[in-house]
Amino acid sequence: MLKQHLQFKLSQKLSPQQIQLMKLIQLPTQAFEQRLKQELEENPALEGGKAESDSDAFEDAYDDVYDDTNDSESIAADDINIDEYLSDDDIPDYRTRANNYSSDDEEKNVPYAAGVSFHQYLLNQLNTVYLSDDEWAIAEFLVGSVDESGYIRRPLADIRDDLAFTQNIYVEEDTIEKVLKVVQELDPPGVCARSLDECLIIQLKRKETTGSIELATEILEKSFEQFTKKHYDKLIQKHAISEDQLKEAIAEIEKLNPKPGGSYSGNNRIVEHVVPDFSIRIVDGELELSLNGRNAPELHVSKEYSNMLKGYKNAKEKTKSQKDTVLFIKQKLDAAKWFIDAIKQRQQTLFVTMNTIMEYQREYFLTGDERKLRPMILKDIADKIQMDVSTVSRVANSKYVDTPYGTKLIKDFFSESMKNDQGEDVSTKEIKKILETVIGQEDKKKPLTDDKLAKLLKEKGYPIARRTVAKYREQLDIPVARLRKQI
Repeated sequence: MLKQHLQFKLSQKLSPQQIQLMKLIQLPTQAFEQRLKQELEENPALEGGKAESDSDAFEDAYDDVYDDTNDSESIAADDINIDEYLSDDDIPDYRTRANNYSSDDEEKNVPYAAGVSFHQYLLNQLNTVYLSDDEWAIAEFLVGSVDESGYIRRPLADIRDDLAFTQNIYVEEDTIEKVLKVVQELDPPGVCARSLDECLIIQLKRKETTGSIELATEILEKSFEQFTKKHYDKLIQKHAISEDQLKEAIAEIEKLNPKPGGSYSGNNRIVEHVVPDFSIRIVDGELELSLNGRNAPELHVSKEYSNMLKGYKNAKEKTKSQKDTVLFIKQKLDAAKWFIDAIKQRQQTLFVTMNTIMEYQREYFLTGDERKLRPMILKDIADKIQMDVSTVSRVANSKYVDTPYGTKLIKDFFSESMKNDQGEDVSTKEIKKILETVIGQEDKKKPLTDDKLAKLLKEKGYPIARRTVAKYREQLDIPVARLRKQI
């Protein structure tokens, strides 16, 4: 049975303009510049640089036109030459104006060198190797199977099947293995290996033979598992060597590259260029915050569009086509005015938020000591600036600040709190820093287990559980005690 009833509820919806503003706030400097460039290209009523016309006169004309375009008066004149302003041959000023950046701003354009891909680099080397047609096809297929790290992760049986189905080449695994050995002679050393131990052994065999190289090769070939688990006593006993000899062999292995593909400098990976959105300096013992000038462009409404408005305002009689055209102009002007206001609001929001973060973490920014970082969550800052938590998140997540101690990601200053043995709230970052320091000072012959680390931290006034120590250690990308062992 169908029933009808009324239900009242309060809901809040963001307008399209508010959504666009939130997106602008979230953009870091370089992405913001691209968005600005796009808006300038799409809206001819918006221009960069200082405005030459009087802003008050424009506002008066804009308000009068807004009123006129909503009147029902008859229009019977064409005093405005619309084509003069909307001609496709006109090039807006901002398209020919040089970018006005001060000499102390970051370089706007970052050039990237073009180069061949990693796989093409390997194929180019194959061209210098003498191979039969079938062998060259197999070698080319093997190179095509190399991943970014420089490894061939697929079993030879699978490669054999793919050669048969896709290349119409029927060969045994032994033949593929033979060609693989040839491919493994390519540069960088260790490329096309099927496993880490094979990769390291290939590199060792490229080196000039010495006692340490021979021992290192033997260890990798016969005792790779014991080596990875750092069972040094077993290695000394198995290979009948001294501790010094083992140290020399390990030193040779540590010089090798476990990811030969990553060493190729001519690949086409995009290099991320971080442009700080803020800068913090210490001047006479006080913190000084500045917003990157590229986030504060000078924008104004096109002078030509302002003139069109004035012409429409002063016309005694207005035609229907003029009115339609001015309605179009008004839409562009509305968009331009909103965008200019949004940019100003973005600047204010960024500065206020970062300034509050700076003051909240004042001790850290004055000293650079990460142990001085206070526990801070998004709500702490949102409450102080009386904005929504999501706004603070948008500012913090993708933006960087240049400090006297390096360029930092803003979200890294946020952390949860824990209580020390004095009942005081301390940042989890402070605990991690102390944990990192303790591990750095440990005896590497007898590294500390998580249990021992937990006891040491408790003695220092931070009572945390062993599992919490393990979690923080993993977040710091520090291996377990067994893998930190050295001889």
